[in-house]
Amino acid sequence: MSSTPINRRVSRRHFLQIATAGAGVLGFPAIVRSQSPGNRLNVAVIGCGGRGASNWGEVFKEKENIVAFCDVNEKNLQAAAAKVPGAKHYRDYRKMYDALKDSEFDAVVVSTTEHTHAFATLPALKRKKHVYCEKPLTRDVHEARIITEAARAAGVATQMGTQIHPTTNPRRVVELVQSGAIGPVREVHVWVNRTWGWQSPEDAQKYQDRVSTQERPKIEEPVPPELDWDLWIGPAPWRPFNSIYIPGNKWYRWWDFGNGTMSDLGSHYNDLPFWALNLDAPLTIEASGPPAHPEIAPATMNATYHYGARGNRPAVKLVWYQGQMKPPAWMEKKIPQWPDGHLFIGDKGMLLSNYSKHVLLPEKQFEGFTPPPRTIPDSIGHHKEWLHACKTGAPTTCHFGYSGPLTEANHLGNVAYRAGKKLEWDAKTMRIRNAPDAERFLRRSYRKGWSLA
Repeated sequence: MSSTPINRRVSRRHFLQIATAGAGVLGFPAIVRSQSPGNRLNVAVIGCGGRGASNWGEVFKEKENIVAFCDVNEKNLQAAAAKVPGAKHYRDYRKMYDALKDSEFDAVVVSTTEHTHAFATLPALKRKKHVYCEKPLTRDVHEARIITEAARAAGVATQMGTQIHPTTNPRRVVELVQSGAIGPVREVHVWVNRTWGWQSPEDAQKYQDRVSTQERPKIEEPVPPELDWDLWIGPAPWRPFNSIYIPGNKWYRWWDFGNGTMSDLGSHYNDLPFWALNLDAPLTIEASGPPAHPEIAPATMNATYHYGARGNRPAVKLVWYQGQMKPPAWMEKKIPQWPDGHLFIGDKGMLLSNYSKHVLLPEKQFEGFTPPPRTIPDSIGHHKEWLHACKTGAPTTCHFGYSGPLTEANHLGNVAYRAGKKLEWDAKTMRIRNAPDAERFLRRSYRKGWSLA
């Protein structure tokens, strides 16, 4: 997908600053702005508690006008309503969209569980409303493509909640990689230490997992009075309530609701190589780990992606590790033993980074090294960037044209793991050429009454 010109109302200087900050971001058509820069946006919020409270709180802090709250949990609704008494309340976002007139809202903040992101986001895009959606963008590959294309057609300001993206350290890493400090990069290793998911009870305790189970619970517990469990289940297959699924990221390990650590932390950690190396769609994906469980994502696994050449950038291999798997250089203690990180391997050296720091390796080789000029300006803030885009038509750095393909790639790692096969991926047709039987993991069937049509 090629880049397209951004709204001409954005000054050339401002566009170049933001475009540089989002180097590698896939372009969308001109962004439709809702208001003049000085006006307040009318914002509807779907998902008010936990991560949602943080997201809408950032919007409210900028003095935007919250017109509606929606949450399946009455306690979350009441807590939000106490801070914004004039906002309307809804339990079902489908009813919220039916009730709100186009003139009543400009933008939507979506912070539901992963398995309902697409359902909460798509109606807003169809009505050409700006959208901020928490990561990962969708629950599967099929939904990611739907949302990416819907955002392209809508021409609105979008942003996925990868809150690490606007911080300072990733910008310096991108500048080093793209300036050629370590030469052409042909290999990247990405690892996260979180060990949550399907594993033995002993390992769950050892690695401080939030919950431990090897199978779906057979006991039905009483639904908390504040929770609408049917709405929480949404498009997923029905199952009785059990506290093993909520709150927080207990649910993310169940394939019906999420994709485990791969899509969760992958949204953050794979973001950096995606940005620095202008990655798009992988050509092949293969994965390894314990045998795939039919219902629960693994605590430990890895996935290997091969990307083709991009312009003057060579083909690159990216390897993801989660849990107790680590890169060979880490295992052999050839690099510092950081629990989470990225290792860019170039023809002239290596670059090790994590959220907050980075180092060129071997250190002796880079003694006295002068960093390249800072070409990527500091971010005004992840949420502020989106709000500014809504009002002015300026681009965002994690819009759905960028975060959609990133989400697809992360999900494909799980598809390869669940299929137990190396996949030859045709991104254009969304087909797996060598293993069509694995395509069943690209999408899901929806419960009666739910549709993305």
